Amino acid sequence: MLDNVQVGPAGWSYRDWNGVVYPTNRPQGFHEAEYLADYFSVIEINSSFYHPLRPQLAQVWAQKLSRFSDFHFTAKLYRGFTHDQHLDRASIQRYCEGLEPLIDAGKLGCLLMQFPWSFRRTAENSAHLQRLAHAFEQYPLVAEMRHSSWDCPEALELLSSLGVSFCNIDQPRLNHCMGPTAHVTGPIGYVRLHGRNYQDWFRVEEGRLPDGRSGVEARYDYLYKPEQLSKWTTRIESIAAQTETTYVITNNHFRGQAVVNALQILSEATGEPVMTPPTLLDHYPELNQVAANLPPQRSLFYQERRKERRIPPRRVGVAAVYARA
Repeated sequence: MLDNVQVGPAGWSYRDWNGVVYPTNRPQGFHEAEYLADYFSVIEINSSFYHPLRPQLAQVWAQKLSRFSDFHFTAKLYRGFTHDQHLDRASIQRYCEGLEPLIDAGKLGCLLMQFPWSFRRTAENSAHLQRLAHAFEQYPLVAEMRHSSWDCPEALELLSSLGVSFCNIDQPRLNHCMGPTAHVTGPIGYVRLHGRNYQDWFRVEEGRLPDGRSGVEARYDYLYKPEQLSKWTTRIESIAAQTETTYVITNNHFRGQAVVNALQILSEATGEPVMTPPTLLDHYPELNQVAANLPPQRSLFYQERRKERRIPPRRVGVAAVYARA
């Protein structure tokens, strides 16, 4: 894999990550994003999808992660713009003001315009896409389409003409859902892995399920197998070879599975073990095969498994800051 690839999870504030990804007893001043930055060079901001960021909060994030020179956030565009298709000037200004601390700190990689499955390729929706691209043209933009009607030359040409990069996704193949791709339409490569939970993908129930999960938690409750990730590694290499920066985001967040799979992607990409949150090792024994910081009793097991895999040693760096136009 090339050295312009950054891998990390989508979001960091999940109740079910406590005691799984994060330590049960947190030291004073503990911050989840800062903790993850010891393991990953990018995190996708999820909260900006539900409401514009408060500048004060973005300033805290920028300060907490200032010591990580190669670290970036990517931020999801507010759903009012993508799903509700409201583009009033005051809302746009408010959203942009929330990003300013990250931009000033050189921590914003790009904006992700995540569209719903219902956003099919029509003349009306194509026109809205163009309005969004013009409204936020000062930022590097990426578009995630979940409906397969956008997987065609005409759609790719439209994105390219707008300077908008294509988001390649993994999701259940149901009802014309977008399948796996390796498209490039701009200077940014973007990959999002959502999991393949067919049973719960279109779940809309409010409240808690009988097993205690929310509908959203159930939807993204999936752990990729290494052989499934290997196929994506090939696509990522192809995308990265054509772009300035490529972000790989794991969104199967329930109980920290996104962190597990992101670490596995990093290890396969480099052919080397990777540092792993200690608490996570207790919950996911499959990480024994990729963790660099195994407890002593597991180290011999890892070395034997590494010999079996015969992985050549390679090292991956992290991307340089993508300069804003």
